[in-house]
Amino acid sequence: MLEALAYPFFQRALLAGLLVSLLAGLLSPFVVQRRLSFLGDGLAHAAFAGVALGLFLRGEPLWFALPFTFVVALAITFVKERTELSEDTAIGVFFALSVALGAVFLAKAKGYVGDAMGYLFGSLLAVGPEDLWALGLLALLGLFLLPLWGSLAYATLDRELALADRLPVVFHDYLLSGFLAVSLVLAVKVVGVLLVAAFLVIPGATARLLSPTFARMTLLSLLLAALSTLLGLLLSFLLDWPSGASVVLAQAGFFALAFTKWLFPHGK
Repeated sequence: MLEALAYPFFQRALLAGLLVSLLAGLLSPFVVQRRLSFLGDGLAHAAFAGVALGLFLRGEPLWFALPFTFVVALAITFVKERTELSEDTAIGVFFALSVALGAVFLAKAKGYVGDAMGYLFGSLLAVGPEDLWALGLLALLGLFLLPLWGSLAYATLDRELALADRLPVVFHDYLLSGFLAVSLVLAVKVVGVLLVAAFLVIPGATARLLSPTFARMTLLSLLLAALSTLLGLLLSFLLDWPSGASVVLAQAGFFALAFTKWLFPHGK
């Protein structure tokens, strides 16, 4: 680890990974408890379409992916709230649309298809100073979610009762969807489009197996996300693996340990 820290690109990747893990660790319990795992997949494919659009237009892919994914997240929430369609149906529509658009844009981005590989699987070398600034700004914005954590948790555990208490549940749904979209796009450089949805699911799922309360689940999710990032980036550096795959494999390892403990709570 000390040898790896001597490289500027690894320092940037580590800082970006830790910022992403804090955001993912905070959001993951909401994703798991609200059963939004499919939303993560849908937004990941929206990010893919945005990245492909950026490559087609010869611009910075993430600056195209960011507004595109944000709009898709709000559109999914809007369709769910204004129609009788279930959320997974709304996600499925935009999921398919995003993949189709991404395929078209990528096919037209001649000579830039190779650049897409770093966005699909994540790359330590892809993280630049501008990405750190964007992640730092998002982390600061994430602090504004902390005063709303109680209301979000309340609606997560009992939506009908939260509505009866006149909490702005629908507004919070839009806020959470938008924040998920932005966090997911900024995590793409480290984790990659194909695996970024897992980054928003596995820490919360692991913490759910080990936590009796939602508050403890959130704290444990933050810890597991950070530890997985540290271990995954180290594996990526030492073994020359894609950074996204390494981080997700580390998360899966923690999940396997938690699942084993859940199956055999008394060591039997």
